[in-house]
Amino acid sequence: MKVSILIPVYNEFRTFPQVLERVRQAALPAGCTKEIIVIDDGSTDGTAQMLGEHASAGAIAEHRSAPHAGKGTAIRTGIALASGDIVLIQDGDLEYDPNDYARILAPLVTGEADIVYGSRFLGKRIAMALPNRVANRILTIAANLLYNARLTDEATAYKAIRTSLVRRMQLECRRFEFCPEVTAKARRLGYRIVEVPVSYNARAIAEGKKIRARDGFEALWTLVKWRFRTLT
Repeated sequence: MKVSILIPVYNEFRTFPQVLERVRQAALPAGCTKEIIVIDDGSTDGTAQMLGEHASAGAIAEHRSAPHAGKGTAIRTGIALASGDIVLIQDGDLEYDPNDYARILAPLVTGEADIVYGSRFLGKRIAMALPNRVANRILTIAANLLYNARLTDEATAYKAIRTSLVRRMQLECRRFEFCPEVTAKARRLGYRIVEVPVSYNARAIAEGKKIRARDGFEALWTLVKWRFRTLT
């Protein structure tokens, strides 16, 4: 089974080399192989040039750069490029640990799940800014009420999905509404979502975190919108 690890990046010059090395070294379940696809969302800090060097050295299977259009757009580009049976989303910073890959992928490999969410709230207590924790709680409650999702962490960035299924979703996201759109469409299409605990090292806006309050409102609207909108 081949896993396409999609890494959308925007101005991650400082952290990306460490992320890439961790991704390359991360263990997968037995019988799995990986390809690393990096999508640069119009970085202006030297990230694009650095990615080109890694691609030339063979450390990256695919590398695309595009004008700044948002994380969701970058992920959709990565999904189109993926040749694996599973796509796994990896942020270009150090908040999520690639050492959790084996745990995230296991339910997909065994056939227990169609989608796996890496929950930050299963297991040990994590440090997270209060506004982010409140927003996450609101989105999770909304997803559970609207879709009977039974999730603990709707907004987690760590999501692994069977490639054929995520392509069926025909995603339209541009920014951070990728997560709620996947949740909404997965539940409406009857896909099995399983959560597993993952580790998390929160970073602040001063450290490069890009999500803002308006993204929370957009995520909530996305959950509501796709509850009633016709799926194509």
